[in-house]
Amino acid sequence: MIGVTILGATGSIGVSTLDVLARHPDRFRVVALAANRRADRLYEQCLRHRPRYAVLRDPAAAAELRSRLRSDAPEVEVLEGAAALEQVAALPEVDQVMAAIVGAAGLLPTLAAARAGKRVLLANKEALVMSGALFMEEVRRHGAELLPIDSEHNAVFQCMPADFRRGLAPVGVRRILLTASGGPFRDTPVDALESVTPEQACAHPNWSMGRKISVDSATMMNKGLEVIEACWLFDAGADQVEVLIQPQSIIHSMVAYSDGSVLAQLGNPDMRTPIAHALAWPERLESGVDALDMLRVGQLDFRPVDRTRYPCLELAYQALDEGGTATAILNAANEMAVDAFLDRRLGYMRIAPVIAETMAAVPARSAGSLDEVFEADAAARRAAQAAIRRLAG
Repeated sequence: MIGVTILGATGSIGVSTLDVLARHPDRFRVVALAANRRADRLYEQCLRHRPRYAVLRDPAAAAELRSRLRSDAPEVEVLEGAAALEQVAALPEVDQVMAAIVGAAGLLPTLAAARAGKRVLLANKEALVMSGALFMEEVRRHGAELLPIDSEHNAVFQCMPADFRRGLAPVGVRRILLTASGGPFRDTPVDALESVTPEQACAHPNWSMGRKISVDSATMMNKGLEVIEACWLFDAGADQVEVLIQPQSIIHSMVAYSDGSVLAQLGNPDMRTPIAHALAWPERLESGVDALDMLRVGQLDFRPVDRTRYPCLELAYQALDEGGTATAILNAANEMAVDAFLDRRLGYMRIAPVIAETMAAVPARSAGSLDEVFEADAAARRAAQAAIRRLAG
């Protein structure tokens, strides 16, 4: 039996992962489920999947869960706090860790999984965006296995030759083409974006996702973070990663080769496909996703990215070019701005200006240690908060 820990169990990726695991009870065993503070949902998941451990980062929520499980599922041990997240990521009985905690909070437990030599199913972008060089070094040093879960990176992984880690040029790869849906506002006049609401921004046309990542998709910061992630995952330069809009979200990404070939991975927009792929790799298993009906799809469209509509993508390329802690600063500023937008403290069209002001206010430095990364993150959050207060007025 393959033991699995799910970090971010109550989010959309965690729920999809549990759906896939439940289809193969003879192959996988849920060892630990971890979340931030959603005690009600984690309680239901514990009753159904009976993990050995349940973790909530928030102590009050953990106390509530512990009380409820004491009679209903006494075999589940409830842990609490950030250190417990790292603990269940490194348990000896765990073989695979789904790293799906959104935001900077997911960095340390994901690192713990890598340092324990686990198969890390990476759905947390921030691990690579904040500390790409450090994280990849830990993966190599401890013999961990890193498999991408983002539909785009998983698609690229499937289209790459098996020996791509010896370099893209030696294996004939010319370009990585990341596709994007364009989000809910791809056809909205730019001058109408000033008045969009969090509800509108979270209404993704193709995917069912959490609120933060839905807003990132609308601004296309999500794609910017994916460009940064792709450079680390596939040892690519920024000039080798191109973004284009594919409105149907059927082609999840492509790899262009030096001989003129382009390989693409297609499928219905359902995260259970990349999750099942990574859980079973190099084998394949049933995911619960319907087979793609090409006749029903009818046609596939492509559009270039309008950088004036999506300034966040340009900011991500800028941070990638600056290097060091610039990407951690970018990520922190974006988290703060998106939170303010979701709380209705900041307008949608002020998200990118907050990030730009923060990047200008906090100089990028070397990212030689986690301390330097976290210092940059903290400084960026302070600068972003000041920018939010100014721009919200």
